[in-house]
Amino acid sequence: MILVAGGTGILGRDLVPRLVARGQGVRIVARHPAMAATDAGIGTVETRIGDIRDTATCAAALEGVDTVVSAITGFGGRDALGTRAVDRDANVRLIEAAGRSGVRHVILLSVHQAAPDHPIELFRDKWVAEEALRGSGMDWTIVRPTAYLERWLDIIGAPLARTGKTRIFGSGRNPINFVSAADVAQVVELATIDPGLRGVAIEFPGPEDLTLDQLADEVESVLGRSGRRQYLSPMMLRVASLVTKVVSPVLSSQIATALVMDARDMTVDGPGIRARYPSIPMTTATDVARRLFGSTVTAEATAR
Repeated sequence: MILVAGGTGILGRDLVPRLVARGQGVRIVARHPAMAATDAGIGTVETRIGDIRDTATCAAALEGVDTVVSAITGFGGRDALGTRAVDRDANVRLIEAAGRSGVRHVILLSVHQAAPDHPIELFRDKWVAEEALRGSGMDWTIVRPTAYLERWLDIIGAPLARTGKTRIFGSGRNPINFVSAADVAQVVELATIDPGLRGVAIEFPGPEDLTLDQLADEVESVLGRSGRRQYLSPMMLRVASLVTKVVSPVLSSQIATALVMDARDMTVDGPGIRARYPSIPMTTATDVARRLFGSTVTAEATAR
Protein backbone atom coordinates (compact mmCIF):
# COMPACT_ATOMS: atom_id res chain seq x y z
CA MET A 1 0.00 0.00 0.00
CA ILE A 2 1.24 3.47 -0.94
CA LEU A 3 0.07 6.50 0.98
CA VAL A 4 0.04 9.62 -1.19
CA ALA A 5 -0.12 12.59 1.16
CA GLY A 6 -1.23 15.48 -1.02
CA GLY A 7 -2.98 13.08 -3.38
CA THR A 8 -5.58 15.67 -4.42
CA GLY A 9 -3.01 18.35 -5.28
CA ILE A 10 -1.34 19.32 -8.54
CA LEU A 11 1.10 16.40 -8.45
CA GLY A 12 -1.24 13.90 -6.83
CA ARG A 13 -3.88 14.23 -9.53
CA ASP A 14 -1.33 12.97 -12.06
CA LEU A 15 0.44 10.48 -9.80
CA VAL A 16 -2.50 8.58 -8.27
CA PRO A 17 -3.94 7.29 -11.59
CA ARG A 18 -0.46 6.18 -12.67
CA LEU A 19 0.02 4.14 -9.51
CA VAL A 20 -3.46 2.64 -9.84
CA ALA A 21 -2.72 1.66 -13.43
CA ARG A 22 0.20 -0.38 -12.10
CA GLY A 23 -2.22 -2.30 -9.89
CA GLN A 24 -0.82 -0.64 -6.79
CA GLY A 25 -2.99 -0.11 -3.74
CA VAL A 26 -3.18 3.61 -3.08
CA ARG A 27 -4.48 5.58 -0.12
CA ILE A 28 -4.97 9.33 -0.07
CA VAL A 29 -5.86 11.73 2.71
CA ALA A 30 -8.00 14.79 2.00
CA ARG A 31 -9.12 17.54 4.35
CA HIS A 32 -12.48 17.97 2.60
CA PRO A 33 -14.73 15.30 1.01
CA ALA A 34 -15.16 17.46 -2.08
CA MET A 35 -11.39 17.50 -2.63
CA ALA A 36 -11.32 13.71 -2.77
CA ALA A 37 -14.39 13.25 -4.95
CA THR A 38 -12.49 13.01 -8.23
CA ASP A 39 -10.12 10.35 -6.88
CA ALA A 40 -12.33 8.29 -4.60
CA GLY A 41 -13.76 6.08 -7.32
CA ILE A 42 -10.54 5.31 -9.20
CA GLY A 43 -9.72 1.61 -9.01
CA THR A 44 -8.06 0.71 -5.76
CA VAL A 45 -7.83 4.22 -4.30
CA GLU A 46 -8.79 4.36 -0.64
CA THR A 47 -9.75 7.79 0.63
CA ARG A 48 -9.44 9.00 4.22
CA ILE A 49 -10.98 12.32 5.21
CA GLY A 50 -8.82 14.19 7.67
CA ASP A 51 -5.83 16.44 8.13
CA ILE A 52 -2.38 14.86 7.85
CA ARG A 53 -1.21 17.37 10.49
CA ASP A 54 -3.47 15.63 13.02
CA THR A 55 -1.62 12.89 14.94
CA ALA A 56 -4.53 10.44 14.99
CA THR A 57 -5.33 10.95 11.31
CA CYS A 58 -1.69 10.51 10.40
CA ALA A 59 -1.34 7.28 12.40
CA ALA A 60 -4.51 5.78 10.91
CA ALA A 61 -3.46 6.75 7.38
CA LEU A 62 -0.14 4.89 7.82
CA GLU A 63 -1.65 1.56 8.87
CA GLY A 64 -0.49 -1.17 6.49
CA VAL A 65 1.54 1.28 4.37
CA ASP A 66 5.02 0.36 3.14
CA THR A 67 5.69 3.43 0.93
CA VAL A 68 4.82 7.07 1.56
CA VAL A 69 4.82 9.81 -1.05
CA SER A 70 4.63 13.22 0.59
CA ALA A 71 3.50 15.86 -1.88
CA ILE A 72 1.88 18.12 0.71
CA THR A 73 2.39 21.86 0.55
CA GLY A 74 0.97 24.90 2.26
CA PHE A 75 2.12 27.34 -0.39
CA GLY A 76 -0.65 27.66 -2.98
CA GLY A 77 -4.39 27.29 -3.25
CA ARG A 78 -7.30 29.19 -1.81
CA ASP A 79 -7.06 27.67 1.66
CA ALA A 80 -3.27 27.45 1.88
CA LEU A 81 -2.07 26.88 5.44
CA GLY A 82 1.47 28.16 5.01
CA THR A 83 4.74 26.40 4.29
CA ARG A 84 5.98 26.38 7.88
CA ALA A 85 2.88 24.51 9.06
CA VAL A 86 2.78 22.05 6.16
CA ASP A 87 6.01 21.78 4.16
CA ARG A 88 8.13 21.85 7.32
CA ASP A 89 6.19 20.81 10.44
CA ALA A 90 3.63 18.44 8.91
CA ASN A 91 6.30 16.74 6.80
CA VAL A 92 8.54 16.23 9.83
CA ARG A 93 5.66 14.76 11.84
CA LEU A 94 4.66 12.51 8.93
CA ILE A 95 8.23 11.25 8.55
CA GLU A 96 8.51 10.53 12.27
CA ALA A 97 5.14 8.75 12.28
CA ALA A 98 6.13 6.72 9.22
CA GLY A 99 9.24 5.52 11.02
CA ARG A 100 7.17 4.42 14.02
CA SER A 101 4.69 2.64 11.75
CA GLY A 102 7.30 0.50 10.00
CA VAL A 103 7.17 2.28 6.64
CA ARG A 104 10.10 1.18 4.50
CA HIS A 105 10.39 3.96 1.92
CA VAL A 106 9.47 7.65 1.92
CA ILE A 107 9.51 9.80 -1.20
CA LEU A 108 9.54 13.50 -0.37
CA LEU A 109 8.57 16.18 -2.88
CA SER A 110 10.93 19.02 -2.15
CA VAL A 111 11.99 21.88 -4.45
CA HIS A 112 14.99 22.75 -6.61
CA GLN A 113 17.43 25.00 -4.73
CA ALA A 114 16.12 23.92 -1.31
CA ALA A 115 18.64 25.19 1.24
CA PRO A 116 18.75 26.34 4.88
CA ASP A 117 19.62 29.91 3.89
CA HIS A 118 17.43 30.36 0.82
CA PRO A 119 15.56 33.70 0.71
CA ILE A 120 12.24 31.92 0.00
CA GLU A 121 10.58 30.44 3.09
CA LEU A 122 9.24 27.43 1.19
CA PHE A 123 12.75 26.40 0.15
CA ARG A 124 14.03 26.65 3.74
CA ASP A 125 11.09 24.63 5.05
CA LYS A 126 11.58 21.91 2.44
CA TRP A 127 15.24 21.69 3.49
CA VAL A 128 14.22 21.00 7.11
CA ALA A 129 11.95 18.19 5.90
CA GLU A 130 14.75 16.79 3.74
CA GLU A 131 17.10 16.68 6.73
CA ALA A 132 14.49 14.93 8.85
CA LEU A 133 14.04 12.30 6.15
CA ARG A 134 17.77 11.73 5.67
CA GLY A 135 18.16 11.08 9.39
CA SER A 136 15.05 8.90 9.73
CA GLY A 137 16.69 5.51 9.18
CA MET A 138 14.17 4.65 6.43
CA ASP A 139 14.90 4.28 2.74
CA TRP A 140 14.35 7.67 1.17
CA THR A 141 14.10 9.49 -2.12
CA ILE A 142 13.96 13.26 -2.44
CA VAL A 143 12.55 14.74 -5.64
CA ARG A 144 13.39 18.39 -6.28
CA PRO A 145 11.29 19.79 -9.13
CA THR A 146 11.42 23.37 -10.30
CA ALA A 147 8.25 25.51 -10.37
CA TYR A 148 5.17 23.69 -11.65
CA LEU A 149 3.89 24.86 -15.02
CA GLU A 150 0.37 23.87 -14.06
CA ARG A 151 0.38 26.18 -11.04
CA TRP A 152 1.89 29.24 -12.71
CA LEU A 153 0.02 28.92 -15.98
CA ASP A 154 -3.18 28.78 -13.92
CA ILE A 155 -2.18 31.80 -11.81
CA ILE A 156 -1.48 33.86 -14.91
CA GLY A 157 -3.71 32.20 -17.49
CA ALA A 158 -6.99 31.59 -15.67
CA PRO A 159 -7.69 35.33 -15.30
CA LEU A 160 -6.77 35.86 -18.96
CA ALA A 161 -9.21 33.17 -20.05
CA ARG A 162 -11.96 34.42 -17.72
CA THR A 163 -11.66 38.21 -17.90
CA GLY A 164 -9.10 39.03 -20.58
CA LYS A 165 -6.64 40.52 -18.10
CA THR A 166 -4.10 39.25 -15.60
CA ARG A 167 -1.45 40.31 -13.11
CA ILE A 168 2.25 39.76 -13.56
CA PHE A 169 4.21 39.64 -10.32
CA GLY A 170 7.30 41.80 -10.84
CA SER A 171 8.79 42.79 -14.17
CA GLY A 172 7.80 39.54 -15.86
CA ARG A 173 11.24 39.39 -17.49
CA ASN A 174 13.26 37.12 -15.18
CA PRO A 175 13.80 33.63 -16.68
CA ILE A 176 12.62 30.78 -14.45
CA ASN A 177 12.74 27.06 -15.04
CA PHE A 178 9.29 25.47 -15.07
CA VAL A 179 8.42 21.77 -15.14
CA SER A 180 5.16 19.96 -15.77
CA ALA A 181 3.74 18.16 -12.73
CA ALA A 182 2.83 15.34 -15.11
CA ASP A 183 6.54 14.76 -15.76
CA VAL A 184 7.31 14.92 -12.05
CA ALA A 185 4.59 12.33 -11.39
CA GLN A 186 6.41 9.96 -13.73
CA VAL A 187 9.73 10.27 -11.91
CA VAL A 188 7.95 9.74 -8.57
CA GLU A 189 6.26 6.66 -10.00
CA LEU A 190 9.69 5.41 -11.12
CA ALA A 191 11.08 6.02 -7.63
CA THR A 192 8.42 3.72 -6.12
CA ILE A 193 9.72 0.74 -8.09
CA ASP A 194 13.42 1.42 -8.82
CA PRO A 195 15.76 0.56 -5.92
CA GLY A 196 18.47 2.57 -7.66
CA LEU A 197 16.55 5.74 -6.83
CA ARG A 198 16.80 5.25 -3.07
CA GLY A 199 19.13 7.34 -1.00
CA VAL A 200 19.31 10.01 -3.71
CA ALA A 201 18.04 13.54 -4.25
CA ILE A 202 16.69 13.83 -7.78
CA GLU A 203 16.96 17.28 -9.36
CA PHE A 204 14.09 17.46 -11.83
CA PRO A 205 13.74 20.59 -13.97
CA GLY A 206 11.71 21.21 -17.08
CA PRO A 207 13.00 21.72 -20.62
CA GLU A 208 12.65 25.53 -20.70
CA ASP A 209 13.55 28.68 -18.82
CA LEU A 210 10.65 31.08 -19.33
CA THR A 211 9.63 34.48 -18.01
CA LEU A 212 6.18 35.15 -16.60
CA ASP A 213 5.54 37.28 -19.68
CA GLN A 214 6.32 34.26 -21.85
CA LEU A 215 3.88 32.14 -19.85
CA ALA A 216 1.21 34.76 -20.55
CA ASP A 217 2.21 34.63 -24.24
CA GLU A 218 1.66 30.86 -24.24
CA VAL A 219 -1.85 31.22 -22.83
CA GLU A 220 -2.75 33.99 -25.25
CA SER A 221 -1.51 31.84 -28.14
CA VAL A 222 -3.82 28.99 -27.10
CA LEU A 223 -6.78 31.34 -26.54
CA GLY A 224 -6.14 33.06 -29.86
CA ARG A 225 -6.49 36.51 -28.34
CA SER A 226 -4.41 39.03 -26.43
CA GLY A 227 -5.16 40.26 -22.93
CA ARG A 228 -4.23 43.15 -20.69
CA ARG A 229 -1.38 42.72 -18.22
CA GLN A 230 -0.97 44.63 -14.98
CA TYR A 231 2.58 44.57 -13.66
CA LEU A 232 3.11 44.65 -9.91
CA SER A 233 6.50 46.31 -9.53
CA PRO A 234 9.12 45.06 -7.07
CA MET A 235 8.39 48.11 -4.89
CA MET A 236 4.67 47.28 -4.88
CA LEU A 237 5.45 43.68 -3.96
CA ARG A 238 7.69 44.74 -1.07
CA VAL A 239 5.02 47.04 0.32
CA ALA A 240 2.27 44.43 -0.12
CA SER A 241 4.35 41.77 1.62
CA LEU A 242 4.94 44.06 4.62
CA VAL A 243 1.32 45.24 4.81
CA THR A 244 -0.12 41.71 4.73
CA LYS A 245 2.41 40.16 7.12
CA VAL A 246 0.27 40.64 10.22
CA VAL A 247 -3.20 40.00 8.80
CA SER A 248 -2.24 37.18 6.40
CA PRO A 249 1.23 35.68 6.89
CA VAL A 250 0.54 33.08 4.19
CA LEU A 251 -0.28 35.73 1.59
CA SER A 252 2.71 37.79 2.71
CA SER A 253 4.98 34.78 2.15
CA GLN A 254 3.51 34.19 -1.32
CA ILE A 255 4.14 37.82 -2.30
CA ALA A 256 7.69 37.66 -0.92
CA THR A 257 8.25 34.52 -3.00
CA ALA A 258 7.17 36.34 -6.15
CA LEU A 259 9.61 39.14 -5.32
CA VAL A 260 12.54 36.71 -5.11
CA MET A 261 11.45 34.91 -8.28
CA ASP A 262 11.55 38.23 -10.11
CA ALA A 263 15.22 38.79 -9.29
CA ARG A 264 17.03 35.55 -8.43
CA ASP A 265 18.77 33.31 -10.97
CA MET A 266 16.31 30.43 -11.28
CA THR A 267 17.52 29.04 -14.60
CA VAL A 268 18.52 25.38 -14.96
CA ASP A 269 20.05 23.21 -17.68
CA GLY A 270 16.84 21.26 -17.99
CA PRO A 271 17.66 19.11 -21.03
CA GLY A 272 21.11 18.27 -19.61
CA ILE A 273 19.77 17.07 -16.27
CA ARG A 274 16.71 15.36 -17.75
CA ALA A 275 18.94 13.30 -20.06
CA ARG A 276 19.38 10.99 -17.05
CA TYR A 277 15.70 10.02 -17.35
CA PRO A 278 15.21 9.26 -21.05
CA SER A 279 11.97 7.34 -20.47
CA ILE A 280 10.19 10.47 -19.23
CA PRO A 281 9.13 12.94 -21.95
CA MET A 282 9.85 16.64 -21.43
CA THR A 283 6.50 18.39 -21.53
CA THR A 284 6.66 21.99 -22.75
CA ALA A 285 4.75 25.04 -21.59
CA THR A 286 2.90 25.00 -24.91
CA ASP A 287 1.70 21.43 -24.24
CA VAL A 288 0.50 22.30 -20.72
CA ALA A 289 -1.18 25.53 -21.84
CA ARG A 290 -3.09 23.60 -24.51
CA ARG A 291 -4.17 21.02 -21.95
CA LEU A 292 -5.30 23.66 -19.45
CA PHE A 293 -6.96 26.14 -21.79
CA GLY A 294 -7.84 24.21 -24.94
CA SER A 295 -11.30 23.43 -23.58
CA THR A 296 -11.92 27.16 -23.12
CA VAL A 297 -11.27 27.71 -26.81
CA THR A 298 -13.61 24.82 -27.72
CA ALA A 299 -16.36 26.17 -25.46
CA GLU A 300 -16.05 29.66 -26.92
CA ALA A 301 -16.19 28.30 -30.47
CA THR A 302 -19.29 26.23 -29.64
CA ALA A 303 -21.01 29.23 -28.08
CA ARG A 304 -20.63 31.32 -31.23
